[in-house]
This record gives sequence, C-alpha cells and structure tokens, in this order.
Amino acid sequence: MALDDVRKASEQFYSALNRMVNGDARALADIWAHDPDVTTLHPIGGRQIGWDDVRGSWEAVARLSTEGRVALEEQHLLLAGDMACEVGVENGTLKLAGHLINIGHNRVTNVYRRGTQGWKIVHHHTDMSPAMVDILRTVQRSQ
Repeated sequence: MALDDVRKASEQFYSALNRMVNGDARALADIWAHDPDVTTLHPIGGRQIGWDDVRGSWEAVARLSTEGRVALEEQHLLLAGDMACEVGVENGTLKLAGHLINIGHNRVTNVYRRGTQGWKIVHHHTDMSPAMVDILRTVQRSQ
C-alpha cells in the first residue's frame, strides 16, 4: 500500500535526521530527491531551494551538532497520487556548537514525491527556533 511506503520514507528521513543532529548529514542524501525544486524552511531560518542548497544547509548544521535526538509525534499523512504530505510535531534535543537546545514541540510539514526510486522527500518545513538562530549568529560572528 502506498501509504505504508510513505510511512517508511518518513522513518528513513527521521533516521537520517537523527544522524545529522549527531554530526553526520550523509544519510539525508539517500532519502531526499536531488532535484532543483526541493525546498527547506529550517528551524535555523532562511529558505533553501534546490538539492545543492538543501544539502549544504544540512551539512552546515551537522558540523555543529552533537548529542541530538529528534522524534516525530502526532503524525498525520495525506496521500494524493504521487505526492504525500506529512504533518506532525518534532520533539527532541541537540547540542549546537556545544549549547544544549530543547527542540520543544515544533510543528513540521514534510512533502514526499514518488519517482523511479520510490518515495523521496522534496520539502521540509519546521517552526523557527530563536535559540538555534541566536547560537548560529554567535558562531558566525566569531569566525
């Protein structure tokens, strides 16, 4: 069933996201579409369009992240042909540049698209985290 396949893609995304918040963004490449129309709106602010920008944003955060854990709660999936939308709440913690961040209960929307290689994520959007933005600004100023 297609909905089960989308649920599996979501599990793969969150597994890769958990590796990223522990310093390794490589696994995200396996679950993301590598297309010019993929997008992110991260808790760190900004907007990335295209695989190169999306990948770069994950890699930049991974370089500063340790001891992270992110879980998807309250998952709701909607399937429409070759597209699927997932909404829920992300909860967890991570250390960003050595500072402990409580992710809290950030609302999240993920969009998946079915292609020749199965379901891949094409959009990820979470609430902004003022704490993460402040830490990243401090890191950028010190460089």
